[in-house]
Amino acid sequence: MKLSETGLTAEELKGLVKKYMIETYERFDFIAETAKDMYIYDEKGNAYLDFYAGIAVNSAGNCNEKVVKAIQSQAADLIHTFNYPYTIPQALLAKKICDTIGMDKIYYQNSGTEANEAMIKLARKYGVDKYGPEKYEIVTAKMGFHGRSFGSMSATGQPDSAIQQGFGPMTPGFKYAEYNNLKAFEDAITDKTIAIMIEPVQGEGGVHPATKEFMTGLRKLCDERGLLLCLDEVQSGWCRTGEVMAYMHYGIKPDIVSMAKAMGGGLPIGAICAKDEVAKYFTSGSHGSTYSGNPVACAASLAQIGELLDRDLAGNAKKMGEYFMNKLRKVVPHVKEVRGLGLFVGVEFEDGFNSVDIKHECFDRKLIVTAIGSNIIRMVPPLILTEEHCDKAAEIIAESVKALEK
Repeated sequence: MKLSETGLTAEELKGLVKKYMIETYERFDFIAETAKDMYIYDEKGNAYLDFYAGIAVNSAGNCNEKVVKAIQSQAADLIHTFNYPYTIPQALLAKKICDTIGMDKIYYQNSGTEANEAMIKLARKYGVDKYGPEKYEIVTAKMGFHGRSFGSMSATGQPDSAIQQGFGPMTPGFKYAEYNNLKAFEDAITDKTIAIMIEPVQGEGGVHPATKEFMTGLRKLCDERGLLLCLDEVQSGWCRTGEVMAYMHYGIKPDIVSMAKAMGGGLPIGAICAKDEVAKYFTSGSHGSTYSGNPVACAASLAQIGELLDRDLAGNAKKMGEYFMNKLRKVVPHVKEVRGLGLFVGVEFEDGFNSVDIKHECFDRKLIVTAIGSNIIRMVPPLILTEEHCDKAAEIIAESVKALEK
């Protein structure tokens, strides 16, 4: 839909948002009207270089042609039906995902937080049914982030943040341990523990990849203690880090893995995949969702995943991620650390440089990035980018930081 078709001015449209919408995000002062590949365009046709991809969603590029065609075609045939009949996109996507990542079963959801809720529920159902009513506790990581519904935000190890503050008691059954500290996780395990749940790369927590020692150590610890290893790949999954799934960097396999974001190419879809011996504990009536496995969302996902795999965008993410991080280290001033995995990139700045200020300076120069914490910017661009895009983004970030020098 174009602004010119509404009969409204840009300011009138923004006024509608201010009057009618509950706003929990700080808006950029522009209207995103169209998008293609690496760029988002406003109502005046100005191009913004997209280094956030709808927060790691549009990984095969904005409005990828195959994804768009899949949506249009499926919407003309069947938009929604619930899960009583079989549907073609749902079945084909299930095979594609399970075969690609080496898992046995999939359960569809509608978002990342729902996928993590399903993972939490399945882990607890497994523990309670197999071992008894007290086997339900899950150890998660400090500074992790798993979503904003009650179970997933209770799993989020940020008790002093706005994520958890002001909502009353959190859902019981979670303990937090220091990320990348195997001993801390081992010490947090009790007789009630059934699972360990972490992100292979902490996103909202500052873009911190798991170490090889930590990840392989958790797998061994879970095997020795009879625990489930649950990995939240909502943001790191589907080629973002230079492998199809981030856990593949470590030579391990989880018992349950969640996914969303890049999985859908822009439509709301998420899922968990699990090993057979765990998946069987989701029995009839134990979980459900009206929209899960929606035909249009599954068709979009099938096209998106096909693009990611067929074009080896994991390989491009690995190559461009190394190039981009090295470029940032060379040209951007006042950098404390550049870190990441593939095209999951964080830049931490010296004290005195505010990440929100840098984000806005970048926006003024038509580059879109996100701010996390007080002095970190995060970049999760479409995985189709080139060295030229990386060079341009690094130069704009450098200019933005220099503009904030005192």
